[in-house]
Amino acid sequence: MAEQFGESRNLIDGRLVASTSGASFENVNPATEAVIGVTADGTQDDMEAAIAAARRAFDEERWANDPALRVRCIRQLHAALVEAREELRKVVVAEAGSPVLLSYGVQCNSCIDDMLYWADLAERYGYEAPMSDIPFMGQPQRRILRREPVGVVGAITPWNFPLYLNLTKLGPALAAGCTVVLKPAPDTPWSATVVGRLIAEKTEIPAGVVNIVASSDHALGEMLAADPRVDGVTFTGSTATGRRVMEVGSRTVKKVFLELGGKSANVILDDADAGAFGAGILTCTHGGQGCALTTRMLVPRSRYAEALGILEAAFRGARYGDPTDPSVLQGPQISKRQQDRVLAYIEKGKQEGARLVVGGGRPAHLPKGFYVEPTLFADVDPNATIAQEEIFGPVLCVIPYGDDDDAVRIANNSIYGLSGAVVSKSEERALAVARRIRTGTLAINGAMWFHVDTPFGGYKQSGVGRENGLAGFEEYLETKVMALPKKS
Repeated sequence: MAEQFGESRNLIDGRLVASTSGASFENVNPATEAVIGVTADGTQDDMEAAIAAARRAFDEERWANDPALRVRCIRQLHAALVEAREELRKVVVAEAGSPVLLSYGVQCNSCIDDMLYWADLAERYGYEAPMSDIPFMGQPQRRILRREPVGVVGAITPWNFPLYLNLTKLGPALAAGCTVVLKPAPDTPWSATVVGRLIAEKTEIPAGVVNIVASSDHALGEMLAADPRVDGVTFTGSTATGRRVMEVGSRTVKKVFLELGGKSANVILDDADAGAFGAGILTCTHGGQGCALTTRMLVPRSRYAEALGILEAAFRGARYGDPTDPSVLQGPQISKRQQDRVLAYIEKGKQEGARLVVGGGRPAHLPKGFYVEPTLFADVDPNATIAQEEIFGPVLCVIPYGDDDDAVRIANNSIYGLSGAVVSKSEERALAVARRIRTGTLAINGAMWFHVDTPFGGYKQSGVGRENGLAGFEEYLETKVMALPKKS
């Protein structure tokens, strides 16, 4: 077995602990299939202890009512993350199979730096402010609008951008004054447990404010949604699991906010430069394991042959493989299970009549690792399974359309509405199309919306609520209005 790194222990009530069962589970590198170490396999008893600790910390500690303490502690956590940046980079590449190039952006560097945004927001936010005076029953009234933390938050995170999503949930929750129980995906536990070690050893965050319970048991996440002591749940992952989180959370009418799947459309208008077609290869970034990636390319019929020629060359020439190679943007799928799932979708696409242009299988030159070839489908029916369901793999579906109205209709023909793109030589025309697409974010002419201050989330079954920005921070706050007699 490779040399142990990362962190094997969970964080519960301020202590780094093994599982109460004494069991651990293996952490596997998806690029090599090698075991890189083990992690404490949290139990229901561990989750029970974590929830109890978070409840006590919220109810009894000064965390919820002391913004200055929160600001100081978040800045301490930022400093600790900066100090541990190279360890975290190694962890993300090894356990998530993330291309190392991405770790210099969203996978590691930017999400660490973003912690200062949450500290600054916690410091400057107006938690209490006067409203306008009103009359009531002939008497003048004054009112105060107050924002208070939701309480105990259960955070359930996926494996595709693990460190980013862990910090994206911890940052605003802590800044708002909540206490947190974090349940990371079992495929990428160390992106959470290393953060737990830093919190325990490098910050003044009080015991119980942050609890991290890694486990191979997915049911522990459902405990967070079900437990009445948990006031809110934030979940990022598949729409199917999100539905279950919402269903279970409804039993205690807790606040639930969800960032779920996508089937985003890249709409290339008929006046776009040819280079817009070649950008379709970016669908394969990180093995296509990104909810906001544009996995449907809508191409005008008048330029269909041109687009397919450019795309075929791009897909045949794509570099993919070893995620430690800085020239690679596509690494492996996260697991054998995910590799098989993607390959099954590819077979489904062929069975339903789509034309496989490039790829479609396991690469012969990569016998180890959970790789899938960059895959390009043409002549895809907008209602086909591969055009409707989230594949989460390096698969691009090319769909022809007639006019702009047809493109908008196809783009909106989805249960999802997470992201998308529009390309045109005319910014006015691109904006007109973008305004008609029902989705939470849109990139126009190659510009990118992604930033810590951007409220990110989706329409329809792509989610509920927003992450990041002021809107994401306020997801973790309740609203209270207090009325008093107006002073004479």
